[in-house]
Amino acid sequence: MDKIDKVFVAGHRGMVGRALVRRLEAEGFNNLLKRDRSQLDLSDKLDVAKFFAEEKPTIVILAAAKVGGIKANNDAPVEFLIENLRIQNSVFSAAHESGVRKLLFLGSSCIYPKYALQPIPESALLTGPLEPTNEAYAIAKIAGIKLCQAFSREYGANFISPMPTNLYGPNDNFDLETSHALAAILRKAHEAKVSGAGELVIWGSGKPRREFLHVDDLAAACLFLLEKYDSPEVINVGCGEDLSIRELAELICDVVGFYGEMVLDKTKPDGTPRKLLDVTKLKNLGWAPTIPLRDGIARTYDWFLKNVAK
Repeated sequence: MDKIDKVFVAGHRGMVGRALVRRLEAEGFNNLLKRDRSQLDLSDKLDVAKFFAEEKPTIVILAAAKVGGIKANNDAPVEFLIENLRIQNSVFSAAHESGVRKLLFLGSSCIYPKYALQPIPESALLTGPLEPTNEAYAIAKIAGIKLCQAFSREYGANFISPMPTNLYGPNDNFDLETSHALAAILRKAHEAKVSGAGELVIWGSGKPRREFLHVDDLAAACLFLLEKYDSPEVINVGCGEDLSIRELAELICDVVGFYGEMVLDKTKPDGTPRKLLDVTKLKNLGWAPTIPLRDGIARTYDWFLKNVAK
């Protein structure tokens, strides 16, 4: 990548997109293309084709997607499947037609089977059934990976597909109806502390294990891969360590300063029992995260206090 490259960050208003913009600007990339939904509907193939033909970006990072936690995925599988497929198909086609030099498509660790070997190697893709609660989103992402690989095989396109683990950080979604686990627990812990509540209710048994990566580390990994990785094969992005949801909740409560009782609502779904990525491939290329989980949660809580809680 050159500092003069015209880089289109699709989804720049989201948590990942904002982190990517911060990182790109910090590295001296100032020729960034950014369009919000009111300016460009990424699911509209004609609008996207027109935008690419006029702007001719050199590098494309597709961080735009319809996302949500277990409840949101379970409640709206049609929307999660259709909207994500439309976005991917529109952007990939336009990128190819306009001659984009390189495209990075951000996937998700939910593409892997529910009962995959742990830690999960990239080779686990399509080797078993998915977690039912987010199957629609996962299938859309798998389709995106396969389309990237098809463009590479048929047309020689340099389309790469990093698969990040569970993400968190500033600009996360803290809506309890649609958020992921870490953001939801952080908000619940804060509200319990402020209200003086004696207990904090956590969904599920607390036993599932998850890996968490700060979004600024993901942004750094994406720039590293844009520089160093040109294979259409999937590559995992994570920290290589996990903890149980109960341990996560205890850590969050300690950071927030909530010292009441934790109640596990076992009537709620657990989701996948464990999801830890094998990051050997990325580590061997020379990249590793730099933000420890506790520090990352503290940074995220500070951002939450300044931007959401107020």
